[in-house]
Amino acid sequence: MYRDAEEIEREKILLCETSSSEHKLSVAPEIDIMEYCRKEWRGNTPVAKRMRKGYEAVAQKFASIRRVRGDNYCALRATLFQALSQATQLPSWLQSEDFTMLPENLLSKYDWIKQWQLKQKLGRKMGEISDEIKDYLILLRKKWKSISEIKGPTEKQEACDKLFKNEEEEYSLYEALKFLMLNTAIELYNDDKNGRRVPVFSWLLFARDTSSNPRQLMHNHLNHIGHSGGLEQVEMFLLAYALQYTIQVYRLYKYSTDEFITLYPNDPEEDWPVVTLITEDDRHYNIPVRMCQETML
Repeated sequence: MYRDAEEIEREKILLCETSSSEHKLSVAPEIDIMEYCRKEWRGNTPVAKRMRKGYEAVAQKFASIRRVRGDNYCALRATLFQALSQATQLPSWLQSEDFTMLPENLLSKYDWIKQWQLKQKLGRKMGEISDEIKDYLILLRKKWKSISEIKGPTEKQEACDKLFKNEEEEYSLYEALKFLMLNTAIELYNDDKNGRRVPVFSWLLFARDTSSNPRQLMHNHLNHIGHSGGLEQVEMFLLAYALQYTIQVYRLYKYSTDEFITLYPNDPEEDWPVVTLITEDDRHYNIPVRMCQETML
């Protein structure tokens, strides 16, 4: 269902072919969205026609697109890039005093979390896992804070571009997001077991044979994100809840249906910020940028 090694390598070459200085660029420079569409969808098949119609609809709101590297982290990458690009303050959950104690607290309750897979490394001791994830969470807060404090849009964008050229830091941030998703899943699972109200997607998340509880979710899904698989649709809901962001996605292959613009979650909190992504297939995500003036007004 997701991208094999050869396809990922082709994607990297596409992103890097413009110049050697962009060798590690995870989010390509922006190009006109209809120019991109014409290059990608030249044929007259029903699929190509639908994609062009979808891009035309997106172009009513956004002038440009930025291509995201497709290495099974792309949903996390696109969402985090958009969130940081428009960040003006540190989210309340990042300001919590016990935020960085999350790994230690969870590991003290759930021994199975020591089997968390960090960046393709296995066999760590529990303390090492806790310390490493804590470092990732500290990095996430540090980067979010520093970028949100930048006032000028050009400078903010440059800071985001710089961060997403630093592979070591970038992938550490994705591990932080995955751990926050696990924490959110544990909270939702426990809330449901204790008779509290939970969002509908939580039932769907734990209704799968492969994730009937948080431990299975970690083993069969979260541990594979970025390695052998990306985010499934129900996990897009989980990511949105973990970040307390609404993720709005233009699903181009669903053009002319009610699912063309999908919100994760579909009943978001009013005060949650919104980030916008584009997908052609619910596997790979790109970023629309430069909102049209008419839309802004």
